[in-house]
Amino acid sequence: MAQFRLQGSKVLAVDLTGDAVKAKNGSMVAYEGDMTFKKMTGGGDGLRGMVTRRLTGEQMEVMEVKGHGTCYFADRATEINLVSLRGETLHVEASNLLAADAGLRTGTTFTGLRGASQGNGLFTTTVEGTGQAAIMSDGTAVVLRVTPSTPLQVDPGAYIAHTGKLKQHFQSGVNFRTFIGEGSGEAFQIRFEGEGLVYVQPSERTTFGGDV
Repeated sequence: MAQFRLQGSKVLAVDLTGDAVKAKNGSMVAYEGDMTFKKMTGGGDGLRGMVTRRLTGEQMEVMEVKGHGTCYFADRATEINLVSLRGETLHVEASNLLAADAGLRTGTTFTGLRGASQGNGLFTTTVEGTGQAAIMSDGTAVVLRVTPSTPLQVDPGAYIAHTGKLKQHFQSGVNFRTFIGEGSGEAFQIRFEGEGLVYVQPSERTTFGGDV
């Protein structure tokens, strides 16, 4: 299995011994050893995955890197966070997924109105199985735990990913900025309930609902 490690906070090093890794197309910045690179149509899920992404608007251009040696990945100097999966499912915005072990299954899942508010369609990317994945954040990500007694509200523009048995609810009519006296910003939030982890970045994407 490929071994993921960080070189600082903005470069991912993946050690390969004949195995493979999926990574965001164009994110390789250097490599040592003998490697092959192949672009994977539809994020590596074949024709069905390609059609699904065209319908949902969830864009995910992926390449497969295979060989012996070490490959280095980075994207726009964003911070990189490692996620270890043990039979779990990682839900992540496609734009925040840098790399995943080739043995992990990737797909899409329906997220309801939250996806529409972000402009990423009504679906988000899923990474499932046992192995490692690397996700990106604009600034150092914060990992917040959700329990049955402590639900979590998140600004949609700051959400990156989540794992665990969580339910998402889209709540409108709530504006984070009204609490600090500013009148613009997202008039909605995501409420997470259940048991799991939510990854949040300290900056916001532009959302369709940004000035509602």
